[in-house]
Amino acid sequence: MIVFSSRTVLLSVYYPQIFLILTSGSYLALSSVVALGANIICNKIPGLAPRQRAICQSRPDAIIVIGEGAQLGINECQYQFRYGRWNCSALGERTVFGQELRVGSKEAAFTYAITAAGVAHAVTAACSQGNMSHCGCDREKQGYYNQEEGWKWGGCSADIKHGIEFSRRFVDAREIKKNARRLMNLHNNEAGRKVLEERMKLECKCHGVSGSCTTKTCWTTLPKFREIGYVLKDKYNKAVHVEVVRASRLRQPTFLKVKKMHGYQKPEETDLVYIERSPNYCEEDAKTGSVGTQGRLCNRTSPHTDGCDLMCCGRGYNTHQYTKVWQCNCKFQWCCFVKCNTCSERTEVFTCK
Repeated sequence: MIVFSSRTVLLSVYYPQIFLILTSGSYLALSSVVALGANIICNKIPGLAPRQRAICQSRPDAIIVIGEGAQLGINECQYQFRYGRWNCSALGERTVFGQELRVGSKEAAFTYAITAAGVAHAVTAACSQGNMSHCGCDREKQGYYNQEEGWKWGGCSADIKHGIEFSRRFVDAREIKKNARRLMNLHNNEAGRKVLEERMKLECKCHGVSGSCTTKTCWTTLPKFREIGYVLKDKYNKAVHVEVVRASRLRQPTFLKVKKMHGYQKPEETDLVYIERSPNYCEEDAKTGSVGTQGRLCNRTSPHTDGCDLMCCGRGYNTHQYTKVWQCNCKFQWCCFVKCNTCSERTEVFTCK
């Protein structure tokens, strides 16, 4: 049986009929998902590319985990950019699959990297927990003994290679058009997965008499996804502006090179890359994925991106005053009641015009 809690909300976005079935009880067996018909389910999920739909139909158990991974990436995006004009709020409104910012900006670079990393993270975790078929712990590490350092692989090592490969197969499958944006998206997808792979953790347990550490058993575990979010946010701040190099005969985009550099210097594997400069995200614009900043909370005294001057794009801000009242300084009186004072606090909240 597979437990569905937050998953019910996730699937309600994809297929309302499935959501009605899920909310009628706390559990849904994978066999029930299959019984609903993988073809029916997968054909109703908006935003899937043809190859993604084929993966969905062949692995209906995996599509749930993939959806959780994509949502993990969106949630982290919204956290990392919560104080910016662009705060990822437009992502995942209709579906977490096939989400795209049409402008090839730094924001699009971060979106693709964090989503690809989220899918790899979720699939790897699900395999380790036995929640996905055809995978489990990392078999390559079982039985290996490091004689020099005195430790051996044991326990359940997270199979990050499988998670990354599954993410690559599914997430990259939507990149069909042979253009500059495809090269940009594929690079950023791989950068997100590479950052995740590089931050895998090694955990060990000592074995020996009276607490000695004669030998150690070690295994690999996934990092907290918040750590991946911070690393990719830093790479967003240092994102590299690139341009395409085209094949001489067919004029098709072949690879990316750093813009305004002599020669053909390629970006590093874990660089986030972009091909178009970012819009200002001040006004609502469906093309850029901007919902604007009207009505956004801002900090009147902050000089940073959450400050009213920057957040409101020079339009000014509204001031709202609230009075909060609560019981305070409560003391027990003999006998037998509690006596409290009434406290109040005046609060100001600022929102962009």
